[in-house]
Amino acid sequence: MPQETILILGASFAGLGAAHYILKHVLPALPNSGDTTYTVTLVNPSNDFYWRIAGPRATVSKALMPPAKYLYPIAPGFASYPKDSFTFIQGTATALSTSSRTATITLADGSTTSIPYHALIIATGTNTPAPQLSQHTTTAALRAALDDFQAALPKATSVIVAGGGPVGVETAGEIGEFLNGTPGFFGTKPAHPKAKVTLISGDKKLLPVLRPAIALTAEKYLARVGVDVVYDVRVTSAVAEAKAGQTAVTLADGSVRSADLYVDATGVRPNTAFLSSDLVNERGFVVCDPATLRVDAAGPRVYVVGDAGSYTRGGVMDLDNALPVVMTNLKKDLTGGSGPDRTYTPNNSEQQIVPVGRGKGVGAFGGWRVPSWFVWMIKGRDYLSSMAPDIVSGKKWAKESK
Repeated sequence: MPQETILILGASFAGLGAAHYILKHVLPALPNSGDTTYTVTLVNPSNDFYWRIAGPRATVSKALMPPAKYLYPIAPGFASYPKDSFTFIQGTATALSTSSRTATITLADGSTTSIPYHALIIATGTNTPAPQLSQHTTTAALRAALDDFQAALPKATSVIVAGGGPVGVETAGEIGEFLNGTPGFFGTKPAHPKAKVTLISGDKKLLPVLRPAIALTAEKYLARVGVDVVYDVRVTSAVAEAKAGQTAVTLADGSVRSADLYVDATGVRPNTAFLSSDLVNERGFVVCDPATLRVDAAGPRVYVVGDAGSYTRGGVMDLDNALPVVMTNLKKDLTGGSGPDRTYTPNNSEQQIVPVGRGKGVGAFGGWRVPSWFVWMIKGRDYLSSMAPDIVSGKKWAKESK
């Protein structure tokens, strides 16, 4: 009996969701003609899933954010499915041939293998310049990056964080509170700050998704933990100074600042180097039909979901809208069904939740500003890490999204 492979590249939020959704809802719904069977192959550089939402707090302390709350082995989450329906491969996609419909995978030992696919889901996501804020390769590399930073942080008297987006603000807030503490209920700044913490924003305000008034509140909360904000200037280079043990950070205005520690949180880069130039835009994101999320230039039954796609402004919450679209259209394409496609509608409302330290935060939901205590309750307590087990086990997608 012929067996066809549904290949998923990437096993972060999008890839894990796609794999579980297909195994739970797509394959069981296919006609049982006996002519063809399907198997899901999931490829990821690490054996573990990193809940990188917790990266800002994981960066500063294992006591505040234990590894057990942000690192989860992938394979056990798929143990309940039939063995012949799922394969996990630790490796990295290094090439894709759309003509032969094969992906080249570099395995953990450095060897390569070629995987033919009947359907392909690109869910490789993005990475951050700071290695502790996303999982570039293996868990060992991630742990090493976290260990190195945590070992140096208590001794630091100066820290520069570059990037005025949510990750930059959250990381600066965690570092500031870890080193400087808080001023108390009525204070505006720490009485005796231990370190000079500077957040450099390339824009004229923090948090581009949120309105200026909310961004100014974030600046006020950063000041409470000893973080100064510098606006409207970008970092052009950061070079380690071996003799001084510091990093020289050069800004676009020509000035140079030195710090004991430097964190580059200046946004994300798509993990798409394995794709040919005709499949990505000028920023490296996968070009797709913004309604169906099919990658039409790659041939039939190829889709993108998650932050690697050109259709989204990014963020985990967007997956709740995007993943069911891809899954419904995949099911239709596998069966040759007729009728309209399921289509994706972006949520471009003011929606973002940003903790600033362990007790404060700013944000909005659906265009409505939310109070600081709400941010703490929803995200600031544990960076949503209590949701991670349901992502890894597939429980989040236990019900098909109609």
